[in-house]
Amino acid sequence: MIHPQAPPKPAHGAPCNGCGLCCLSEPCPLGVVLSGRRRGACEVLRWSEADAAYRCGALTEPQAVLRPGWRWAAPLLRRLAPRWIAAGVGCDAHLETTPYV
Repeated sequence: MIHPQAPPKPAHGAPCNGCGLCCLSEPCPLGVVLSGRRRGACEVLRWSEADAAYRCGALTEPQAVLRPGWRWAAPLLRRLAPRWIAAGVGCDAHLETTPYV
């Protein structure tokens, strides 16, 4: 389920707007490592009420997405996650949505 206030998916290659469609369809490699899931919505994805958009928990709350024994690595994750998830590169999802009527 996509949050009703989520922005519409941008065109492929356009800047990310936090629509969340890519992460709701499947986790990226970092999401697989952090959540242990290969299918379904990424458990690391977070909805931001303030931004009215989805955000990667590895960026916004790295300590919360790490297992207890790994929480010491939160500062490192916060620094490396943007590169690992290609933040700022643009939309790479070849997915399209159909409005619910």
